[in-house]
Amino acid sequence: MRRVLDALYDGAAWLAALFMVGLLAMVWLSILGRQLHFHVPGTDAYAGYLMAAAGFLALAHTLKRGEHIRVTLLLARLRGRARRALELWSIGASALLALLLAFYSVRLVWLSHRFHDVSTASDATPLWLPQIGMALGCVVFALALVDEWVLALRGRSGIAATSTRHE
Repeated sequence: MRRVLDALYDGAAWLAALFMVGLLAMVWLSILGRQLHFHVPGTDAYAGYLMAAAGFLALAHTLKRGEHIRVTLLLARLRGRARRALELWSIGASALLALLLAFYSVRLVWLSHRFHDVSTASDATPLWLPQIGMALGCVVFALALVDEWVLALRGRSGIAATSTRHE
């Protein structure tokens, strides 16, 4: 199971990187268009869609590498059971919030598809298409936080052990 989860987090990171390359292509196209006096409609909107997808898809991978900024001012002063209890509570609360975000992100995609919602920009893109990246990223991030919470419950080191360097 560990290999599957790690592959999922890495796959989401690779997909985020691919979207970043797409974002770069949109920026280059926009710059080239300005220099050569042509305009490709929708490049700004697509750059935004790609940036949002890349950001959300990278969340889980970043978390699992201990690269999220955590405020551990109080946690660093605690020891033993108090520290473990606070760590479990904070990861658990984060997981619950991420699960809510994932639920409502998926719901947004579904509603946008159901009601045929389109972008108000000149591209008129069906909004459920770019929203998929956000929803997928939120689902994988919520899964990563639940994974971390289960690891913390079992007493294994996860983000708690790797992120104290950000104090």
